[in-house]
Amino acid sequence: MVKIQVVSDLHLESGFEYDAYELDPVAPYLALIGDIGNTRDPGLFNFLKRMLKQHELVFFIAGNHEPYHSSWNSTHAKLREFSDLVNKEPELGAGKFIYMNQTRYDLTNEVTILGCVLFSAIDPKYMPHESDLAWLNAQVSRIMVEEPNRKIIIFTHYCPTFDATEPKYKTSLITSGFTTDMTKEECWKCDNVKVWAFGHTHYNYDVVEEGTGKRIMANQRGYNFSKADGFDPTKTIEV
Repeated sequence: MVKIQVVSDLHLESGFEYDAYELDPVAPYLALIGDIGNTRDPGLFNFLKRMLKQHELVFFIAGNHEPYHSSWNSTHAKLREFSDLVNKEPELGAGKFIYMNQTRYDLTNEVTILGCVLFSAIDPKYMPHESDLAWLNAQVSRIMVEEPNRKIIIFTHYCPTFDATEPKYKTSLITSGFTTDMTKEECWKCDNVKVWAFGHTHYNYDVVEEGTGKRIMANQRGYNFSKADGFDPTKTIEV
């Protein structure tokens, strides 16, 4: 059994809270699933260093806010550089940083984490979404064939099902900018997938799907001036 603390959409950039925000550890592993802050702000990396001192592993998914006032290429480069730096020369007692950008991480001999941004399919040919989707399906299919007993946890910033969006926005014309229906995809239908955690919508959700038993959850704080209802900084998943 593994236990992971899961939060997203802290938006520490909205009040420059990088140094002030406290996230008490309640599990050995922490998943930060996007929109934690801006990579142009040194404070984001100071916050991540604090989290590394509190956890054995920190999994990080970039959200759409990480590259604000910058670019995706720059954001990826900065996060890879940070990962290389802290993992190559870790301070005494610091954990390991896992930047998840189409990344598979085998947490144990029985549990695998798959992580990517996912983006959304506003245009059916939107390449970042198609790339992440193809990667997820390929990874899940491969695990099913080669390691059929392995349990899978998926972390994405973008929402994978319209069932998990705020009801009043389900028919909105802009909802596709936050959510894509993944329910017909292999990565969704596979029984090996035990948890799918996401962010981006600022709507908190935690449901176990009937039939598959898959837990679908979001634990999002929101902006410091407009916080999401139901955020729990101590929320965890166990697989």
